[in-house]
Amino acid sequence: MSRLFEEKESALLLEIMRLRRDVRGNRFTPQAVSKQTIDKLLAAALHAPSVGYSQPWQFVVVRNNEIKQQVFNSFTIENEHAVTLFSDQKQQQYKQLKLEGIVEAPVNIAVFYQPSKEPVLGQTSMSEMGKFSVVCAIQNLWLMARSLNVGVGWVSIVDPEVVKAVLGAPSESELVGYLCVGYVSEFLEQPELKSKAWQRQKQQQDVVFYDGFTA
Repeated sequence: MSRLFEEKESALLLEIMRLRRDVRGNRFTPQAVSKQTIDKLLAAALHAPSVGYSQPWQFVVVRNNEIKQQVFNSFTIENEHAVTLFSDQKQQQYKQLKLEGIVEAPVNIAVFYQPSKEPVLGQTSMSEMGKFSVVCAIQNLWLMARSLNVGVGWVSIVDPEVVKAVLGAPSESELVGYLCVGYVSEFLEQPELKSKAWQRQKQQQDVVFYDGFTA
């Protein structure tokens, strides 16, 4: 029988969740991240739930600066396009944001979804459940990192096909997350985009419904 947890332990887990942050490049320090620490993050990821126990994830740990630079180049191209998609006021806000830490972070981790060639239990009606399983692995990794006082930033403003080519990924593999990992100068008290008023924080009553949606 698995152990039962105490209330103080669940409270600690909630605190780790509450204080998890998406870290930008202006927060990372040069302090090296050991292989032992990266292994702990990966172990946490591997304990994630997966549909049909498919475990459809792949991880590429990147320390090579030339590879980081190639990924950063993709970010630069995609970011220049992204800024044009926002209204004038949002464009000015966008330009002031530091949105990645690819080069600054000592370690990058690319996380891929490896689709199965056979039917997967629980994925026959909702095919995207495999990718959702990979997202669960990233969340596990992120929370373990925060518990170790290691920062993580998730970069989505990259061309997935470029990243695949840079890393020599199999053709069928799909990039789900590109993570920047390292120690930080500080963990902000609240999410940066919240403090900069990019979006307001939604409250429970905004998103939770009972027995169906209400008008």
